[in-house]
Amino acid sequence: MSKKGKTVTRLNSNYMQQYDVYIERQRRKKQRLYRRLVLFSLIAVLAIGSMATYHFKQRMLQADKREQYEQLEDKFTTLKQEEKNFKEEIELLNNDEYILEIARTNYFFSKEGELIFKIGDESPSY
Repeated sequence: MSKKGKTVTRLNSNYMQQYDVYIERQRRKKQRLYRRLVLFSLIAVLAIGSMATYHFKQRMLQADKREQYEQLEDKFTTLKQEEKNFKEEIELLNNDEYILEIARTNYFFSKEGELIFKIGDESPSY
């Protein structure tokens, strides 16, 4: 008894050799399983990461497009209002009385026998 506590010796039999081969095979299987799990986990993490990145990019793009749409819609509303105003002005400009009224106010055009006096906008100082 050279070592304390070790009293069992290993037999070098055919059964023990087969058992050692079996244990080694099990250890290799377990090692392959761990490698496959690690590889699968890496692939899953990469796939989920790329999908998440794609999703966030699409959401940002959608937000940009929505903002652009709202701006264009506001511009469209403004242009519609301008168009309405221009149509009203065209309709008024087709009226001879309106044109004469503009000429009388802006260009001092007078009717026959009419006198025009320009009165200043300022109030008198006395």
